[in-house]
Amino acid sequence: MIPIITPITPGSSGSSGDGDGNPGITIRPAVLEDAPALVEFQIRMARETEELELDPPTVTRGVQAVLGDPAKGQYWVADDGLHLLGSLMTTYEWSDWRNGTVLWVQSVYVPSERRGRGIYRKMYEHLRAQVLASPDLRGIRLYVDRRNLSAQQIYERLGMSREHYEMFEWMK
Repeated sequence: MIPIITPITPGSSGSSGDGDGNPGITIRPAVLEDAPALVEFQIRMARETEELELDPPTVTRGVQAVLGDPAKGQYWVADDGLHLLGSLMTTYEWSDWRNGTVLWVQSVYVPSERRGRGIYRKMYEHLRAQVLASPDLRGIRLYVDRRNLSAQQIYERLGMSREHYEMFEWMK
């Protein structure tokens, strides 16, 4: 079963005017209309962090696949009512050790002109609050490119730790 994560909406706790320097920012699940911005964010992120040029039609299909199938994951966006200020995607890992779901944060992107304003912090704190409130959610994990030192510093400042796991991969 996919865990239910509640969006922050204006007027709910932590959404706007909460003293974090981000009045009017809403953290919400992405919708199909957000797909063009999500695709652009992914292309920019790959270029900036890994010097990769992604194929836009492939990324478009990938983003639409997630938006169309909650079992694949959930995009979250920071929205000020006029612009998408950032996004991330969560996917789900079942932990038999914990008898619950661990959220994996992936595809984090805040445009460079909006960085340093606490936008990722707001998205992360929203997810963290959901994990704390849900008996089915056990924690949050993410991976980061070794070269992305600024992101690593942000994650550490938010209280995330470098655990004892190393990540290995094989990609077709």
